[in-house]
Amino acid sequence: MSLLSSPPRSPSLGAPAPTGAAPSARRRGRPVLAVVVVALSLVLAGVLLFHRAIPDVAGIGLLVDSIAPWFGLFVPVLLVLGMISRRPRALVGVLVPAVVWALLFGPGIVPLSWTGAASPSAGAAAAASGTATATTLTVASQNIEASSQTGDISARTLAATGTDVIALEEMDSDDFDAISRTLAASYPYSFGVGTVGLWSKYPVINAQPLNLGLGWNRALAADLDTPQGLVSIYVIHAASARPGEVSARDSMLAALADTLPNDENERVIAVGDFNAASTDRAMAGITGQLAEPNQTDGMFGNTWPSTLPVTRLDHLLQRGMTVDSNTTFAAGASDHRAIITTLTL
Repeated sequence: MSLLSSPPRSPSLGAPAPTGAAPSARRRGRPVLAVVVVALSLVLAGVLLFHRAIPDVAGIGLLVDSIAPWFGLFVPVLLVLGMISRRPRALVGVLVPAVVWALLFGPGIVPLSWTGAASPSAGAAAAASGTATATTLTVASQNIEASSQTGDISARTLAATGTDVIALEEMDSDDFDAISRTLAASYPYSFGVGTVGLWSKYPVINAQPLNLGLGWNRALAADLDTPQGLVSIYVIHAASARPGEVSARDSMLAALADTLPNDENERVIAVGDFNAASTDRAMAGITGQLAEPNQTDGMFGNTWPSTLPVTRLDHLLQRGMTVDSNTTFAAGASDHRAIITTLTL
């Protein structure tokens, strides 16, 4: 019987290979990557929240302020890395900058009609058709880039929209007279000083230059005598801002912020090239007094550079009126896009 019995098997033969180690490693994921994702998420949230507090050393503050909304592009990158890490805490960490970005910049990119600011009145329909009414005021503005030598083309393009008021910035010494001749038939009222000019279908009264502490005039103030009463308008061409060279611009914007409380009119407009994004720390004194409307079709409405706009340097801010439409478009060969806004008086 023993000769017929099967030989004993080695306990190692046929035994299944241990498999517990690999699934355990998979379940653990990548904890180091998760920690990195959480840390970077918190840093990103801090930059978004406190970008105006970052010291402007070597132009870092100016750069961060100008492109602050674009930092939101890091959120999907962190989300992908969080998914790779397979750690729930990483995904929770990514939620922090995502929520911060949505709260800070989300309201500014929704279409104007979503904000409840746009008026569905006859004024809006008139603005869409390019026809002015006694109850609306349409203002168009552009930095015409003097070196482009297409200021006259820009003026014609803006006039073709049917706007009531045209404000131009960065004019050279010959531009004002040439553009005034071009616009004389439709815009009989005008005022220009330094690098800025104003043309209007309504009488321009109490016009005066503003040097805003710069020592020479790159701004003006005037009243528009509309059928609904006076509207104050400030046309601004702020000093250039470059890394390490923002003091002149900052001084001008601060002086404008100090001027606004002294304006006696209920309705006030400040328009032009501020050489500062809406998110720039230098704009805080102005945006605390005047509101900038959302774009008619949503998003940020960036204006510079015109071929591929990455930031919005050109603004119309106002108080005392309702905004019906607000958009940007190309005119002439300037490196700035034009802006056009219709308001209900």
